[in-house]
Amino acid sequence: MEPIIFIVLVLIGYALGSAKLINQGNEALVERLGQYHRKLKPGLNFIVPLVDQVVMEDTTREQILDIKPQNVITQDNISVEVDAIVYWRIKDIVKSFYEIEDLQAALTQVTTTTLREIIAQNTLEQTNVSRVEMHTALLLELNNITKDWGVEILRLDLQRITLPESVRKSREEEQAAVIKKRALITEAEGEKEAAIKKAEGTMASVQIISQALRSNPDTRDILRYLVAQDYVDASQKLGESNNAKIVFIDPANSSEMFHELIGHPENPEGNGKKSENGNT
Repeated sequence: MEPIIFIVLVLIGYALGSAKLINQGNEALVERLGQYHRKLKPGLNFIVPLVDQVVMEDTTREQILDIKPQNVITQDNISVEVDAIVYWRIKDIVKSFYEIEDLQAALTQVTTTTLREIIAQNTLEQTNVSRVEMHTALLLELNNITKDWGVEILRLDLQRITLPESVRKSREEEQAAVIKKRALITEAEGEKEAAIKKAEGTMASVQIISQALRSNPDTRDILRYLVAQDYVDASQKLGESNNAKIVFIDPANSSEMFHELIGHPENPEGNGKKSENGNT
């Protein structure tokens, strides 16, 4: 019975030693006698004990690499601090293990170097405005390098670009000046439009009054009264200012203005009478 028990125990130990359970989302590498043999997929796998050895198990899911803030000089010689995050995943686990010694450190270094090179090719304004173009250029450059490591760079986000205090204040002052300029232009356009509307209204009023006087000369006395009332109101408003110079104009002597506005209508009292110059 003892040999049988021994054989059973050996078989159980062999089964336990050869069974390898790989979690979902992971893959593993097996070496046989020191050389790469095969790749283990998620689930239950069997290897040959003492001959085969699992040398590495890693995830093929998306991973995050946080790039610490880096001081970068733009094309227009402005030093900025850039903070970025890289999203990546292992596409070929064999290359990621055998082609590079320290994958995480290598990704950090190549991302930092590429980030410096891309930003150095752009001005500060381009860096702030052309984020999408910069991300595309960074992804293209990084994937050209990391494809030999079996790694795919999925996204790279520039989280924050910190400007020097002096540059930040200058940009705030410039932006405030632009906003003020726009407000002044808008105000001037509004005043211009209001002046045009007022002039058009005055012209229309003059035309209506002139037409009315031509058709009915008796309304001239009413017009003189209204003009005289406007002169009184204007004089009162000018008198309210301490620094204003007040000039009074006698509305009774303003007939020349009416003649210029409405022409020289016929004298309603001139039916057979002589005018001042002796004409009939």
